[in-house]
Amino acid sequence: MSVNKPRGNTQRPKAEETAESRIRFSFDWEQIFSSPKGTLAWGTFFILLGIFLEIAFISYLVTGISDQSVIDGLGQQSVRDAGRQTRNFFGVLGAVISHFFVYRWFGVGALLLPLVPIIAGWKMAFDKEIIPLNRTTKEVIFFTLWISALMGYIILMSNSESTMSFVSGGIGYIINVTLFDWLKWGSIIPIIFALFVFAVFFYDARSAYDAWQAKNAKPEVAPELNGTAAAEVPQPKVAEPVSTYASVLNDTYDDELPATNGQEKPEKAGLILEVEEETPVAAPVLPVIPIAPVVPVITAPVDAKLELEVEDTTHVAVQETEEFEDEDVNASILREFGQYDPMLDLPSYQFPRVDLLNEVFENHHEKVSQEELESNKTKIVDTLGSYGINISKIKATIGPTVTLYEIIPEAGVRISKIKNLEGDIALSLAALGIRIIAPMPGRGTIGIEVPNKNRETVFARSVLSNERFLKSNYDLPIVLGKTISNEIHIVDLAKMPHLLMAGATGQGKSVGLNVILASLIYKKHPAELKFVLVDPKKVELTLFNKLERHFLAKLPNAEEAIITDTKKVIFTLNSLCIEMDSRYDLLKEAAVRNLKEYNAKFAQRRLNPEKGHRFLPYIVLVIDELADLMMTAGKEVETPIARLAQLARAVGIHLVVATQRPSVKVITGLIKANFPARLSFRVTSSIDSRTILDMGGAEQLVGQGDMLLAINSEVIRLQCPFIDTREIEDVCEFIGSQRGYDEAYALPEYEGEDAAEGKADLNPDDFDALLPDAARLIVTHQQGSTSLIQRKMKLGYNRAGRIMDQLEVLGVVGPFTGSKARDVMFHDLSGLEEHLRVMGVH
Repeated sequence: MSVNKPRGNTQRPKAEETAESRIRFSFDWEQIFSSPKGTLAWGTFFILLGIFLEIAFISYLVTGISDQSVIDGLGQQSVRDAGRQTRNFFGVLGAVISHFFVYRWFGVGALLLPLVPIIAGWKMAFDKEIIPLNRTTKEVIFFTLWISALMGYIILMSNSESTMSFVSGGIGYIINVTLFDWLKWGSIIPIIFALFVFAVFFYDARSAYDAWQAKNAKPEVAPELNGTAAAEVPQPKVAEPVSTYASVLNDTYDDELPATNGQEKPEKAGLILEVEEETPVAAPVLPVIPIAPVVPVITAPVDAKLELEVEDTTHVAVQETEEFEDEDVNASILREFGQYDPMLDLPSYQFPRVDLLNEVFENHHEKVSQEELESNKTKIVDTLGSYGINISKIKATIGPTVTLYEIIPEAGVRISKIKNLEGDIALSLAALGIRIIAPMPGRGTIGIEVPNKNRETVFARSVLSNERFLKSNYDLPIVLGKTISNEIHIVDLAKMPHLLMAGATGQGKSVGLNVILASLIYKKHPAELKFVLVDPKKVELTLFNKLERHFLAKLPNAEEAIITDTKKVIFTLNSLCIEMDSRYDLLKEAAVRNLKEYNAKFAQRRLNPEKGHRFLPYIVLVIDELADLMMTAGKEVETPIARLAQLARAVGIHLVVATQRPSVKVITGLIKANFPARLSFRVTSSIDSRTILDMGGAEQLVGQGDMLLAINSEVIRLQCPFIDTREIEDVCEFIGSQRGYDEAYALPEYEGEDAAEGKADLNPDDFDALLPDAARLIVTHQQGSTSLIQRKMKLGYNRAGRIMDQLEVLGVVGPFTGSKARDVMFHDLSGLEEHLRVMGVH
């Protein structure tokens, strides 16, 4: 039996089939989301999700109280045991989700939320809207919050929050507690007013009322028109010039306009009267219905020229500026003494010399060979070619640590396809870490960073003696290293305005801090700059102790300028907040907006020192290890750091904070939001990279000072300069041997009044015997819940409540916040034990 074969050679080489099969095997995500099958699947998923949430929420309203203890103890028992005890219709998952949406957040208002995924899923699956999705989403969001607030008012006024708090949720209860403090029973007024404002703006109530009024108004018409009623005027069956009458009908009586020639009435929004161009025939004269007087609009002729009158102000008397007596006095003082120069306090101060640093020898510069460049180029081209990606152009830029290969693929190649080949390229090059930048910002190319086999050491002397750094006019210049194109990268800390650093142990983080401090010391006079150094590890920043009478700031009566004790760190941070507030008061009195303008005004002798004005130096707070402080002090450290990061920029206080563990517990959202500049050395995982940089890539660095700087939505790869311990010692010895101030710069005094008063009022004899065990339980579970103490320690509600109140007085937990659990002030047991020992509780 013969088989007819198609003409032509249809066989392909096996290599080509293999490459094509690899390409076909890759997922096309656009096809998954946009194909009819994909939209049907996702639409069904959202419909089922909405139904799931609705049933779970309704079930929680009935079984939520009994499921509360199960949810609180999830971490202490298996999911199987929890599932057997849960009464929610959808088990543990339904109970947990409902606990957040109903109990913690919105109360019964959460029952509206599942409408959004149901409507969206219906639209995706069947390409048809039950009701408008966009409008319904806005209504659901508003009424969810509004119902929660209304229920919160009812519960608060009826004193039933202990049993019915789930009806309003945490948000509604907190809103009403806040309003009750201001308005008492009148807190219902803003809730009702919010509904009124929403109805006016969202439903456009005024326009709807006007439209209804216009529709139901009776027009004033003549009783009869030529013996015929107005409503009985026949309509012409042929086109005729009735533009005046038609325009009046279109503008005013569009709702009453009857259909013509069997056609349907046109819609109101786009009503247009079409006139066919035919021979006009005689038509009955239609009277014009008098509606309202038309106000004539006077328009200028088209050819009229509008002349511009220019007022002559050359001879107008200029209003003289009011002069004050103080300005005359300041002018006379300025003429007599000249501008104030803060550097005259230390007139013999000498800046450190560059020759204190190690010399740069040419044999340390190991260049990348041409053979290495050609080999890497061939491997990149071959690897991409094996996946069907052809390159039209490739260029290499040699840096101190990595070489950047910029490629331009041929037309039709997807960028994501190249990005997904990062691991394959790294395998073919046998390199430590490959980083692909697709695309390169502002270049129209794709960058592949390949580490060099022989790295070039960037010495601190080579960057600090660079002409760009020596001539930079930045307020706080910092040399961070060399870029891929071997350019010195200098930034201004005053404009950053704070820097957050992270990196695993041994990747160059401490060296980077030393380079930052050395850069500032080489450019700024001691009168212009002060450091507040916090070193929980006690060994990293001790070399700068010799700068105490020149560059360091500390609390009054403090023994050491380098802060290592956690309690003193808390006092120092709060002292800096006091300094920030006092500086803002000085700026306010001087009528200026920032430190630079204030010091310029003071230098011109326009501010009176007798009224408290003084020259304000920049203050740079350096914290070498934030993780240790967050573990031992927690909120007591986070709050002042967040305050300084938010407000201190304008008054010249800037932060440089480093940590080797960039987890979300250390770099909290409150701290991270106020540090726009992030610097990351090599980290252990992509999760840490995303925590510090909001993107991956830091885990692909090669260590030893290789880092990524993210600032102003731009990521730059740098090689940090190397400065060793002996160089820091020599620089500090050179400065410390010179004449300095009598003492370090004094920060405002902070005595910790709250802590002192709290300790005086505390009597350990009045505490419950189980208080220490309850404190350890709360810190271990990180949940300030009275029910947790009841359940785990098998106590009654009254005794557990008393213990929780004593924990608040002791500073272990935060204040009562309604339906939410109390904040836990300690993150680990070691910090808690130290606190209990200090407070005399064992």
